[in-house]
Amino acid sequence: MKITFLGTGTSSGVPVIGCQCTVCRSDNPKDKRTRSSALIETDGKRILIDCGPDFRQQMMNMPFSKLDGVLLTHEHYDHVSGIDDLRPFCQFGDIQIYTEKNVIEALHNRIPYCFKEHKYPGVPLIKLNEVTEGIPFDIEGVEIMPIRVMHNSLPIVGYRIGSFAYLTDLKYIPENEFDKLRDLDILVINALHHKDHIAHETLEEALVNIKRITPKKAYLIHMSHQIGLHDGVQAYLPENVFLAYDGLELKL
Repeated sequence: MKITFLGTGTSSGVPVIGCQCTVCRSDNPKDKRTRSSALIETDGKRILIDCGPDFRQQMMNMPFSKLDGVLLTHEHYDHVSGIDDLRPFCQFGDIQIYTEKNVIEALHNRIPYCFKEHKYPGVPLIKLNEVTEGIPFDIEGVEIMPIRVMHNSLPIVGYRIGSFAYLTDLKYIPENEFDKLRDLDILVINALHHKDHIAHETLEEALVNIKRITPKKAYLIHMSHQIGLHDGVQAYLPENVFLAYDGLELKL
């Protein structure tokens, strides 16, 4: 399995428009963060997790080939607003999107032109596949386990593929979901910044969950400029925990 972090930032990205803080003015490429998304390549299949407003930019330097599936975690703008930019990939066939019922309903409301009987030429050709909590499914033979996490009161779906799991925008993990996160080689999990937030884990809360889940390695995503400079934060993290950054590639 190959995991490419296309984006590792929160909804505002880093740098934030108009901000002159140390992080936003940093020259370190690892401090430049587009909205969170990842590309998973396994068993000859390519699976995208989330498709935000930076998707076009994120894919410009990636090999152009079929996307076998798109996993959506939830309906917030920074995770779904790049769907229209999936159009070039339709030359390989309809785009298969997998997500929960509430997200399917939100997409019908936001991009109705994609679902009309008589579509305008050039719109993305999308097939929506409903994900059901607790029920595994597969994409072209690749088994996916949905993981329930909570973004305050909004349900979010994380995904486990083999010994890899991707969780974003969570504030807490329901107790009965921890069993699905056993024996991970790589855990990806959100860590917004250091101050308490109503709907996102802080860095410290993420470290508590990582300690409980005990993956071999953990990578932090969905970070705001308030997390601090990449190199400074990395220096005090546990030896198996890393700040992910845009363009980082991992192999399993």
